[in-house]
Amino acid sequence: MYMSFKYKQILLLGLIMVSILQCKNPNKVTLTDNKMRVAKILENFKNSEGKDVIVVAHRGDWRNAPENSIQAIENCIEMGVDMVELDVQKTKDNHLVIMHDKKINRTTTGEGLVSDWTLDSLKTLFLKNGLGNPERLHKVPTLEEALLTAKGRILVNLDKCYEYFDDAIKIIKKTGTLNQVVIKGFYKTVEEVQNDLGSNLDSILFMPVLNLDRQKNSHKIIEDFQNQIKPVAVELIFSKDSSSVINNLYEIKRKGSRIWVNSLWASLNAGYEDEIAVKHTDSIYGWYLEKGVNIIQTDRPKLLLDYLRSKGLHH
Repeated sequence: MYMSFKYKQILLLGLIMVSILQCKNPNKVTLTDNKMRVAKILENFKNSEGKDVIVVAHRGDWRNAPENSIQAIENCIEMGVDMVELDVQKTKDNHLVIMHDKKINRTTTGEGLVSDWTLDSLKTLFLKNGLGNPERLHKVPTLEEALLTAKGRILVNLDKCYEYFDDAIKIIKKTGTLNQVVIKGFYKTVEEVQNDLGSNLDSILFMPVLNLDRQKNSHKIIEDFQNQIKPVAVELIFSKDSSSVINNLYEIKRKGSRIWVNSLWASLNAGYEDEIAVKHTDSIYGWYLEKGVNIIQTDRPKLLLDYLRSKGLHH
């Protein structure tokens, strides 16, 4: 087909402009890139003996944005975190919002219980940053808003959500994030979980949480869960590293569940915590790797990501 010289010039100029824009933003992430990334995270997450360690950011990137905020989620996505942990509370008018405490005093410019505020009234408040100062660009997000932000971009672990499961599962399904959300149950037996969650267990990602200090029959509890529910992961809490379960992690992984441990503070991990990892990174995070832990929830996601990537354990 014949093209005039002028038309060819316009076409060439357009191609040059596209190339320039791509060069200016070579790291721009497309929707397809995000879907592929989440698919890869899910593939790793469901591979209990996978080499890559799953990184979970506790309450989002709360050091650089208000905890449990939309920006805290966005920061985690940009950083390359695999999963963001968010907390759920219910308002007076039965809306699920993202908030850690039952009271709003610490994290917002308001006071009182979440359950005493309507959603509209909560939305008039501002979130506070880690220093307790108001951040006037950030509002309390609903669960739906948080899941839509994460959709197709990052996995989500909902904490403090078990008691609100019936309401939460409706929102999870509505937002189309069923394959991205991990629900956890604290110190529950298999029978309790089956009774509480019923047939939903066939479609959700579920993880039991065990306290190795309190639950002396932890081996049996884990065995029951793996035989009957086949959880995608098992979360372990321990203030001492003397439990025999800690030396049996490879067997648990072999039976199909990843091992989740929290590096947040000493009572959760026998002292192998993030703040010590700042100066003694290898002796803290390296201990988890030596034991066979392959999901770590952290308050220092960038530090952990950099460490794992230096070991070829996060891609």
